[in-house]
Order: sequence, then C-alpha cells, then structure tokens
Amino acid sequence: MTNAFENMDRMYRFQRYFYDLTRKYYLLGRDRLLNELDIRKDECVVEVGCGTGRNLIILARQNPEAHFYGLDASAAMLETAKAKIAAAGLPNVTLKTALADDFSFDKTFGLTVTFDKIFFSYSISMIPAWRKSLENALKNLKSDGELFIVDFYDMKYLPAWFQKLLQAWLKRFHVEHPQKLIPLLRNLEAQGMGKLEIITLYRRYSFIAAFRKNN
Repeated sequence: MTNAFENMDRMYRFQRYFYDLTRKYYLLGRDRLLNELDIRKDECVVEVGCGTGRNLIILARQNPEAHFYGLDASAAMLETAKAKIAAAGLPNVTLKTALADDFSFDKTFGLTVTFDKIFFSYSISMIPAWRKSLENALKNLKSDGELFIVDFYDMKYLPAWFQKLLQAWLKRFHVEHPQKLIPLLRNLEAQGMGKLEIITLYRRYSFIAAFRKNN
C-alpha cells in the first residue's frame, strides 16, 4: 500500500503544476459528466481520484448546499487541490489521502451514512485494482445512489493510427482502458443490482457510465 502512495507522488510531484492545463485537451466528457450528476441539497458526493480538485471546485461552486469529498493516492496532488479549494473559498469540500480500493465513508471521512453519488473521472483507467475499487465504491454507495464513470473507451471507430499513437502515449502514464469494466457493469445490471446507462462519446474515444444502485 505504501508503494502505491509513493508511486503516485513520484508521478505527480511536478505534473500537478500543469496537469489541468494539459488534460483539458484530451480528457473529453468530464464536463458533460458533471452536468449529468444532478446534485441536490444536502447530498454527499465523493470523487475517487480527485487529483487537483478541478471537478470538485466546479461542483461545489454550483451546489453550495451539497457536501463534496475527494480522495486521491497522491498527497502531492492533494496539496495542490487544497490550495485551490482554499483560494476559491469553498468550505463544503473535504479531501483525504486514500486508495480507491480501501476508502470508506466512515473511517476515511468520518460520515455516518453512505454516499449519495460516487464518481470516477479519468481515474479508473489508472487503477490496477480497478475491479476491487469498483466493488468498494458500490459498498460505500447508498441504496438508490448513483455511481458514475467517465474515461477512455476502446476507440473502436477512430483511425487505427490515432488509436495506436494515443494508446502508446497513455501507457507512459500507466493509463489503459479496462476491457472488462463495462461487461462487469452489464453483469451487475443483469443480476438485478442496479440500472446501467452507457453513453459513448466521440466515436468511442470515451464513455460515460451511470449505474443506479437498487435497494
């Protein structure tokens, strides 16, 4: 576990200073996901792999009467996030250093109830233990709560040269679409655990998954 924290800090120690500036050009669909969340008063929403806090800042400004939480394995990234959140004057955001497959609503954040909404924004493709992380998220989600994921997809309808070039570049940052992710979500729906909606974007460059957990 310690190695995971150290590896993430090593990767983002310097990237955090220009991360938001560069990522906006290829992390496509993030803002559409934020609009899809439909957050209500007093809801508790957590982002798994919140990075610099960019998404949480947008949401907290738009929804001052909701409560936002973020976790990340990189303490360095959270330093940047905390500074940005403080500068924005947003008291409704709480950040913690934690792993996606190990966080909990009570032990990590001191809450007495599970989350209303949980979302992964271009983070699940970076998590080796993505399956366990997904299971952990669902465990920390209330009945009728919603789980959202936006991330790279299989790029099936994009030119082969573009797929090869982008995928090779992403692998330098340990990013790769988990091919079994969407089939797993479909299987959960088939088991009656929830209702799934998949939206594909930009010729399957990326996707948004929305999973509403059943009682």
